[in-house]
Amino acid sequence: MRLGFSLPVFGKAAASPGGIARYARAAEEAGAAGLWVGDRLLSPVAPEVSYPGYETMPDEFRVAQDPFVALAVAAAVTEKAILGSSTINATQYQPVNLARQLTAIDVASNGRLLPGLGIGWSPDEYAAVGVPMAERGKRLDDLLDLLDAWWTKDVVAHEGVGYTVPETYVDLKPVRKPPVHLAGFGERSQRRVAERADGWLPVWSVPEQFPADVITSALAKIRADAEKAGRDPGALGVALRVNVEAGTDVGLIAESVAKVVAVVEPDHTFVDLTYLSRSVEEHLDLTGRLLELTAKG
Repeated sequence: MRLGFSLPVFGKAAASPGGIARYARAAEEAGAAGLWVGDRLLSPVAPEVSYPGYETMPDEFRVAQDPFVALAVAAAVTEKAILGSSTINATQYQPVNLARQLTAIDVASNGRLLPGLGIGWSPDEYAAVGVPMAERGKRLDDLLDLLDAWWTKDVVAHEGVGYTVPETYVDLKPVRKPPVHLAGFGERSQRRVAERADGWLPVWSVPEQFPADVITSALAKIRADAEKAGRDPGALGVALRVNVEAGTDVGLIAESVAKVVAVVEPDHTFVDLTYLSRSVEEHLDLTGRLLELTAKG
């Protein structure tokens, strides 16, 4: 099993100077197949909508690194690991700037970027960036159009949602067109995956919160819808994030990961260590132990 891990972008580990570079380099040397980021702009004291499963916001989100900076740092100190996001709240960013950032990271990493995009859930974050939350879906569709043009055309012109790109030369291209994966369990979100994305971003939890066939059933429907849309269902990738509760035994994590990977058969799998590590050293220790245990399995 090829296993990836979250970069230390949240919590106490994320506050360590030089920590992302130190972890990324050592994790790749230890055998990590991928290095992944999430995206959290705010940790409101009194959130309008609480974090799923919490009454407010997890303490870990009080420290949050910029996901693009984290990926760029990781790109500079690694050579082989996939650099992914699960998930960047794409519609909270200005689309042209986002397109340039993603392109630059792919070039810096020699084509290792796997951009996982979503629309977020926090009204507070949308208010902070001045974007109407009700326009999330429309803005994501528009962004996908822009990214396709930005990555395939030498001259780009685009009428977007609230912005205009006049004819402009875009000579900086990714090493290969990054495979955009989209998040979501809702019907509209999964239909967008089927019709527009290169892959899907399901989530698994340890301890388990639902059976693995919830994921496989959703994936089967997405692929069926992709076929109806005239796309190759077998070409849709799967990048599985494994969220782990604080205090969970490492052996249980390895066992659960092996179980869900055997059922779902994702193309990429990574363990989010956010709630388990309080330092870069602990992040690395957990990485090494999980790599050792999953290799034995």
